[in-house]
Amino acid sequence: MKRNNSSGKKRVLDQLDCQMIELLQKDGRISNTEIAKKIGMSEATVRTRLNRLIQEEFIQIVAVSNPIKLGFKIVGNIRIHVEIKKMDSIIEELKKLKPLWFVVQTTGGTGIDTEFVAKSLDELNELIFEKINKIDGVIKTETSLFLNYIKRQYDWGTALY
Repeated sequence: MKRNNSSGKKRVLDQLDCQMIELLQKDGRISNTEIAKKIGMSEATVRTRLNRLIQEEFIQIVAVSNPIKLGFKIVGNIRIHVEIKKMDSIIEELKKLKPLWFVVQTTGGTGIDTEFVAKSLDELNELIFEKINKIDGVIKTETSLFLNYIKRQYDWGTALY
């Protein structure tokens, strides 16, 4: 897997990067010292590599939470049908909406798929009708509500090595 770094060069993940990522996927709180011990490198090297992986957006280290348990009353998915020629400007507007925590471009008939959290029906109505549907180029939206999380795993490893 290649990614441009700040100098414009393509960076390739190596086996050590992949091992670090896999360890972090299993436990995001693992220390740099523990990673170093498990894969046989210095803590300083782990720290440098980890900072680069974060900076170059290969990984993001966060606490994955359950929004339903955190008090959000409505959680779900919004599929957004868009005018393809306006895709870039629509994406820029969607990125500004805090309730949308996940936004992806998709194949098929919609163009954009999102996931959201909302504290109330009023907040969801405002998100859909006052914000998303007023973006120039949005044709229509389809909303699905999540009733329960059945499986949420993030330890899929890497496609390399």
